[in-house]
Amino acid sequence: MPKNKRTSGTYWRWLTNVWTALLFLVIMDDFFRGGGLENIIGPVAAVYVAALAIFSAEKEFERWQFYSVGRHPGEVYVFLWTVLVMGMLLTTYATGSSYRMPPEVISTYIAVLAVLAVTRKSKMVFSERSESK
Repeated sequence: MPKNKRTSGTYWRWLTNVWTALLFLVIMDDFFRGGGLENIIGPVAAVYVAALAIFSAEKEFERWQFYSVGRHPGEVYVFLWTVLVMGMLLTTYATGSSYRMPPEVISTYIAVLAVLAVTRKSKMVFSERSESK
């Protein structure tokens, strides 16, 4: 497949980015309101994790089928999530706020870490197999 050929991965990347932005906005709104948006965070987080999983799986499929997947490092998502979660935790602690982070936020952060771990391992195995051929 030519390097510049568009795949459905472009769609899934776009969708994942949209759901990332939406989820971050909902989480930050919940934080600044002092809570109360748990009914919204859960469903938005579920759709986000599903879109991220599909996007990541498609990237890995393309890699293993020797299609060009380009460079879209998952570390960016992990970095953004880490900044968000740590920022909220540190702000809550520093201000003495009684804000309670919804468990869906931490669950989603763990899911993002897990997706990165799996895709990095897959990339490593793929590189090792490609070099040995």
